[in-house]
Amino acid sequence: MADLKNLKFSVYNQETFPKSEEIQGPSPFWNKDTEGPSFIKPEDRQKPLVPSGKLDEKYKKEALELTPLLGTTYNESVRLSDIIKDDKLLQDLAIKISQRGVVVFKKQDDLTVEQQKELVQKLGILSGKPKGNGLHIHPTAPAGGVVGEDGLIDPEVSFISSRLGGEYNKEQREYPTAYNWHSDITFEPVPADYSSLRLVELPPTGGDTFWANGYALYEKFSPSFRSYLDTLTGTYSQPKFKEFSDRKSFQIYSQERGAPENVGDEIISTHPIVRTNPVTGWKTLFAVGEHFTKFNELTPLESKALKEYIWNILVQSHDLQVRHKWDKYDIAIWDNRSTYHAINKDVLYYDDLLRTGIRTLSIAERPYLDSNSITQTEGLKGKAEKQSK
Repeated sequence: MADLKNLKFSVYNQETFPKSEEIQGPSPFWNKDTEGPSFIKPEDRQKPLVPSGKLDEKYKKEALELTPLLGTTYNESVRLSDIIKDDKLLQDLAIKISQRGVVVFKKQDDLTVEQQKELVQKLGILSGKPKGNGLHIHPTAPAGGVVGEDGLIDPEVSFISSRLGGEYNKEQREYPTAYNWHSDITFEPVPADYSSLRLVELPPTGGDTFWANGYALYEKFSPSFRSYLDTLTGTYSQPKFKEFSDRKSFQIYSQERGAPENVGDEIISTHPIVRTNPVTGWKTLFAVGEHFTKFNELTPLESKALKEYIWNILVQSHDLQVRHKWDKYDIAIWDNRSTYHAINKDVLYYDDLLRTGIRTLSIAERPYLDSNSITQTEGLKGKAEKQSK
């Protein structure tokens, strides 16, 4: 694939997307959240990972922690093209991302697109994801993307761009940015662990991205209410993709999307509302944002009320949020199991300026809640006690 300065894009041209067979309907695993090859049985689950210390030893002076619990930025002297060569550094980085929610590396213009794909796949593998799972192919990938050397769109590189229109149209200006909070691809039976996003085209200002801490959101609620949330499951879906594909005359990608369970053109799944992040062992309130449809155990009225209550806590809790103002070629990597994100919709006010990001997503394990998992506060307290000894 060409270097970043010579990327080629294709939009709404079915001829530039690899041919594939259509699989109709939902995944056979969509409502079987404890089944499938990506479900890790309790007896097979890993213990929380402990970093080697090599990453901090080498790069701590180049790192800036943005808030007490969320967000770390490395300056541009730290190159992911070097880190990717060392599995110990990469595993430490995976642990840091899972603990800190999101990590940003400034101005990474020398990391190729292929290396960006390799990066998130290795982060997932080195931190314990099912070895058979790969990178996600978005259901709307045939709409457009980055063209490879073979003249075809690489389906494993997500294309986030105003070149597609729609997402950035004027009609959306009336909706608050807060409506956009989500975790990536929770509509899939097997969602993502690590996402990476690098902006390759951006306007002179605007289009910042926000992240929020799912561990801390869980701890916003009383212990008794947390215990109740632990018992709930949710339905996640994205019918807008099918509406979008029909409107723009392209076919939803319905073949395997990074895991055997992720198939079909009806985009729907079921997950526990509270899940354990297997890297940290901490509980998190999982993905009740844009892709979330309902609480399965509640009446429609109860579900609507609880969804709005949790959403209000999320959007009003600025103490568990962080904001990044992009420079060209910055790359952000976050853990979707325990982190939400949203784009600032002020970019909607540009009619003729481009904002384009290339994103790669690693497919993880099926979400689960381990009864032995702890809160982030308990985890950090234990970590501090060990360091003081």
